Order: sequence, then structure tokens, then C-alpha cells
Amino acid sequence: MLRNFSVTIVLLCLAVSFLCGEDQSKAIGVTDLLKIQTPGSPRFSPDGSKIVYTVKAIIEEEKEKDQARDDKKYSYRTQLWLAQTEGGNPPRQLTWADSGASKPAWHPSGRFISFIRTKDKKSQIFALPLAGGEAFALTDFKSGVSHHRWSPGGDMILFTSTLTHEEIRKTLADTGKETNPPWPHERPNRKFGDTAPWEDEDAKKPTLNPDGSLQEIREWLAKNNSQNNPRIIHRTDLQGENDLEKALEYTHLYTVPFNEEKPETTIVNDPVALTSGYFSYGEGEWTPDGQKIFFNGSNRTDVHPDRNLGSDLFMVNRDGSGFKRFLHLEGKILSTPKVSPDGKTIAFLSDREDALTYAQTTVGTVATDGSGLLWVGRGLDRSVSGLQWSDDSRHLYFTAASNGGFPLYRLRVETGKVKMLSGFETGIRAFQAQSGHLAYVLTEVTNPYELYLATETGENARPLSNHNSDWLRDKKLSRPEHSSFTTEDGFTIDYWIMPPTFREEGKRYPLLLEIHGGPTAMWGPGESSMWHEFQFFTSRGYGIVYSNPRGSGGYGEKFQRGNFQNWGTGPADDVLAAADRAAKLPWVDLQRQVVTGGSYAGYLTAWIVTQDHRFKAAVAQRGVYDLAVFMGEGNAWRLVPFQFGGYPWETKIGPILQANSPSTFVHQIQTPLLIMHSDLDLRTGVSQSEMLYKSLKILGQPVEYVRYPKAGHDLSRTGDPQQRMDRVLRIYEFLKRYSNSETSTENP
Repeated sequence: MLRNFSVTIVLLCLAVSFLCGEDQSKAIGVTDLLKIQTPGSPRFSPDGSKIVYTVKAIIEEEKEKDQARDDKKYSYRTQLWLAQTEGGNPPRQLTWADSGASKPAWHPSGRFISFIRTKDKKSQIFALPLAGGEAFALTDFKSGVSHHRWSPGGDMILFTSTLTHEEIRKTLADTGKETNPPWPHERPNRKFGDTAPWEDEDAKKPTLNPDGSLQEIREWLAKNNSQNNPRIIHRTDLQGENDLEKALEYTHLYTVPFNEEKPETTIVNDPVALTSGYFSYGEGEWTPDGQKIFFNGSNRTDVHPDRNLGSDLFMVNRDGSGFKRFLHLEGKILSTPKVSPDGKTIAFLSDREDALTYAQTTVGTVATDGSGLLWVGRGLDRSVSGLQWSDDSRHLYFTAASNGGFPLYRLRVETGKVKMLSGFETGIRAFQAQSGHLAYVLTEVTNPYELYLATETGENARPLSNHNSDWLRDKKLSRPEHSSFTTEDGFTIDYWIMPPTFREEGKRYPLLLEIHGGPTAMWGPGESSMWHEFQFFTSRGYGIVYSNPRGSGGYGEKFQRGNFQNWGTGPADDVLAAADRAAKLPWVDLQRQVVTGGSYAGYLTAWIVTQDHRFKAAVAQRGVYDLAVFMGEGNAWRLVPFQFGGYPWETKIGPILQANSPSTFVHQIQTPLLIMHSDLDLRTGVSQSEMLYKSLKILGQPVEYVRYPKAGHDLSRTGDPQQRMDRVLRIYEFLKRYSNSETSTENP
């Protein structure tokens, strides 16, 4: 561990060496990652005078007895903060426990703030009295708690919890219901009940004997399986994010009572189940009178959950009676039901099953009696998220990735007219509209995250917090410059160029082409995940160019479909055309161009260096390089049928996948390549990175391979902070090997 930290120190020294002639305190350093705090989940108090919100921060852990003096460990901690909507008092931190706090909600009386906290390795609901005192638990449910909502009267809490297959079976057996799922067992030539329920303490234990009858052998094998030695897999979605998926789990809705007069005297561990069975339900919302709950859930009972992507809207009475399907639309995936404050209308989001990854998420409304279905805001042609009602039930607020930003929109329900409340140069990360105000978390070029307050129409905005503005006050930042061009086949491509932070006239600098993943992601000034990395590289003397090639989100369905059966050539032409335009700037050294990208962009980086040899070095991160293998190895495998129209074994599709796979052209790679992957990354799988590396070694090409232990696909965003810093520095160090010549005054 000490040796690894020493390597990081060496890389840090390399990172700051460029700044010997500059004021290093003004540059964004790799350790500034540790200073970034992320506000989220703003929630107004019932009277609108206060806002509770979360702040996620990176903290340095206390040293263990045998831990080396310079060996630091970091972890994430999320706590609650409280801001005033009026007055000059700064926000104050409400919670401090090591177990943290998340997903805050106000009790309707305004006397309590409830939130989720881990207790005995399970998430439970806690309440914090605003008058003073310690937070106390409201639930002690064996399966834990996820999302929760207060009833309008404050006498009940609605929440969701996730149960295992065996827990569902036992619950159904206890109530005398059918214990087998209605969908077919997917284990070949087996049926439910063939093996013993070993985790059921009340079940009669059968005889198990490896030398006995077939049934006794099956029981012996089942016992081993119950201990996950070995794991038996018969699911389509066998990969999780960091490990093989567990047995199926199901999310259900529950309610618990709340005694406002003596809230801390009862911990509820026996909630009322509103839903049950081998299906999942969630996103529950109360009606204003507190008598009904609307939610979404599985729309098919005859197919295995892994094979069903659809969902419908449902309704149930507060006591669990009257469960029924509220809205089914053939071929639609319905989600996020939101009940209007006047109780008359349900707004919801809808996706198309036949066009996932391409069709835009749209907004629908329907009366609470099921009549009057309308599609509103259809002309937007952007994917909607974060749906919320205004207090007067006349408007809907939402965000939608668009043109490099994440604007906030306001939709007039009566007319369907949509108004954009913020621009393409910023990003709204989380928000709430209430009491004539908007509270939101804003991302901008000069600050990755801060809490803001504005009027309900987005005017008179002002910051409420200074979580990042304080430490950024004396930093010098690079600002992106926007341009666009139109391709020969009619796509308008947005791109941005960030000059070196400390650029001097007459000198030339290396150009780094950064590519986004997805492929339906979108970058721009309003995107937060690359803020630190971009500012780090520009502080170290790199210019950066990034773009949104065809297939990116934020530009409508036609643009998103531009990469259908064309992951390589079309998008590569787009990002290279942006690089061509950036390379014409007088400060760019044409002989020092480099490229990197992760996930789909790891794929595209590898594809580019098989076709183009302009780059001095490249870094392919967590990518896929053989699309046929990806379909079997990664949990994002549905991208293959969705974006290529079929499967590798199909006569017309197999050759297309092969023609779009970098591995097909690996022998054409000449560019020095750093390949990065994480041990536990099952979104893209790790074997292809090994295959790409080994192929290049056999070919005798310059290649290096980095693997991060105990890390997954999202290492660059939410991974271990030490590994996140290591990743940035290793990219920097590798690229510097090939772009480290002294800055020159002219191009050769």
C-alpha cells in the first residue's frame, strides 16, 4: 500500500512539473478532486422558508494502527444541510454521523425531517426534530428501506423495500397464496419446487446423499447451491455491475404509521404490504387527500422479469385494498407518476419498448379517473427527466439534456407550450419548485456544483451555498469555446475547445481529443462529470477538444439514430472533424495530438487508432472492442440488438458487428496505447481489454495495461478517490511520454 502511494507521489511530481513558471496555487491539481462537494436533493419546508438538501463530500479516513504515516485513505460521506430562503445566514450542516444521511423529506407539519441512513447494514428511515435533539429510527424493517414519502396528513409513511426470491416465497406461503411465480422457470427441464428451500427454517429438511437417489442427489446439489458454492445461473441478465447477479429480487411498496405526538417511541418492523408477488413496483405517490397511491410496476405476468422491459401505472388504496392496473399503453414503458396538487391529473413519463436508446422520453397526462389521455410537450424532441408539478397544477417542470447543457423547462399543461428556464451553457442537476420559488443545483464552467434559489420562472437567481466557490475563488480556469459544423450527410455537430489555462502567445501546445461514452451521453459546459479532468489537463498545458457526435443524446431522435449499425466510421468522422478544426488554431502543435475516452468512447478511441495514425498516444478506458463478445460479456449487452438491429448469429447482423469491431482491425494499430479497465467492471466486461492488450503485445506494438482492483465501471465518477486520482495521473503520465517536447513557436 505504501509503495502504491509512493507511485502516486511520483506522478504528482510529474503533474506539477509543467507549472514551474506559474503560480501553482492557481492551477487545478489532481488533489482538488478531494475538495469537490456535491449538493443534491433540495426540498422546501412546507412553509417554503427553508431548504434541506444533501451534500456528498470526500473525507479522509482515520488511520489504522498499522497504516503508514503517508498512506491516506478516502471515502464518501453524504450529510444533510439546511438553508434559509430569506436572510443572509449561510447553510448549516444538520447531520454528522459516520453512517451519513440521504433522500431527505419534510414531515407535513415542518417539525421533522426524515431521511435514509444505514443501521446494522440495512437502510432505514430516520427522523430529525427541527426543535433540537438526536435523529431517531422510524423503521427497523429486515429488508431495509429505499425511497419514502409522507402522507399528506403526516400520519403514515410510504416506502419501498427490496426482497429476495425466497423472502417473497415465504411471505406468500404464510398468507396461503400460490408460492410459485406465474412465469416459466428458466432452468432447463426443471420446475419450481424441484429443490429444497434450505433457507426456510420451518421447512421439513429432506434427505441429501451424493450416492443416493436422483432426488437425494438433487437435494445435495441444492444445499451446495444455497451456499453459493457453486452459483447456478439461469438468468438472461446474469451480470450485475460488479459481480454476477444474485437470485432475482423484487421491490414492493409498504406503509407504516407515524405518531407525531410520540414519534420516537415506536420503531415499526412490521409494515403493511401494499404490493406482493414475483414482480417489482415503485415510485409511489400519494393523492392530495391521502387516500390513494399511484405507482409503476411490471406490465407482464407471463414472462420472466429479465425478459420484460415494459411497465404500467397502478393504483391502490392506502389500506392496501383496491389494487388495480391504472394505465396500460401497448408498447410503452410508463414511469414516474406524479399526482397534481389539485388531485385531478396524473403526469407520467413514457418510453417506447421498440426504440430504447433512440426514442425520446415523453410526458403524458391522464385524469385520475383514467380518462383524457394527452401527450404534452411533444415538439421538444428531447428526453425528459425529473418531472414535477407546480403548486397551482398548471405547469410541469422537468430537465432534459440538450445541446451541451441540462436546461430546466416549464410546460404549460393546458396549451402544451414549453419554456426553457435556463440555458445550454449550464446544467440543472436536481431541483424543486414550490411556494413561487425554484431551488436547484447548478453546474457551470466556473463551479461544478452549487445550490441556487430563483423565482418559479427561473429569474433573479442567486447562490445559497458556497461549497465549492470558496476553494475555487483563487483558481484560474479554462473556459470552453463553442463551435459547430454540418457534416456532408446533414448532421450538425457541436464541439468545444478549451485552451491551455496558462497559455502564452507564440507558444504551441499539445491537443487532447476527449470523447464521451454512452453512446447516448452528451457533453457540454453543463455536464459535471468531466469538470475536474478537463480543468486538470488544461492546467497542465493541454488544449482540449470535445464534441457530441451522431448518436449522442440531447439533439433529438433522428440525431441519436445516426449511429445505427454505425458505431465506428460515422461518429469517428465527427469527432475527428472537430479535432481537425481545433488543430488549425495557432497555439496547437500538430505533432502532439493525443486522444482518450471511456466506455463507448473507449471503443471509439480504439476504433480511431485502427483507422487514423495522427495521434502520438491514446488511452482506451473500460471499452468494448469485439461487439459479438460484448453481447455475452457485458450487462449493457442490449445495446447490440437495440443499436445494430439483431444478434451476432444472424446472417445480416454478424458481419456488421465484425465490421464495426476494433478487434477486427487490431493489426492496423500503430499508436502507442494505454488500456485501462477495472477488475469488477461487468457493464462492459474485462476479457476484451485483455484480448486487445494481448493482441498488441503479440504484434509487437507499444501498449500498456492498467487494471484497478475492487473497482467497477464508474470508477472515474464514483470510485475510490485514491484510484480516481491515480487514473487521471496515469493518463497524464502516459500521454506526456509522447507529447512532452518543449513548447515550440511553430509547427514543423
